[in-house]
Amino acid sequence: MVKFLLKIAADLQNLTNLQPQGGCDDPSFSYLFKLKCENCGEVSPRETCVSLGDTVPLPRGKGTTNLVQKCKLCSRDGTVTVIPGRGKPLTQEESEAENYAPLMLFECRGYEPIDYVFGGGWKVESVSPCSFSTVHGTCPF
Repeated sequence: MVKFLLKIAADLQNLTNLQPQGGCDDPSFSYLFKLKCENCGEVSPRETCVSLGDTVPLPRGKGTTNLVQKCKLCSRDGTVTVIPGRGKPLTQEESEAENYAPLMLFECRGYEPIDYVFGGGWKVESVSPCSFSTVHGTCPF
């Protein structure tokens, strides 16, 4: 079992508190990333979606996880479990200092996340009176 901490950085000019719409532990927020099989090295051809609110039973044993996926090349099962409580919004101060803010922790068994897709579903606050309806961008894992 290996844990991966997803961190984000952005150039927030006159903005602060970049985070998912429902906060860092939003159960409906979808994380999209490519996965690399730790057994054979195969990289998923498309992005895989995982969210805190979706749970499935573990393939063996008791308990649940947020994603079970079988490698298309070697047929081994891998799991990704989202671990809440470790994220915080990216603030203007951290952005100006060129720091990363922790967003979410993932426990991975059999897979390694290699590319995160920065999609929709984000909110950000303005330091001046202004509003935003959508936030988009891209970043590596």
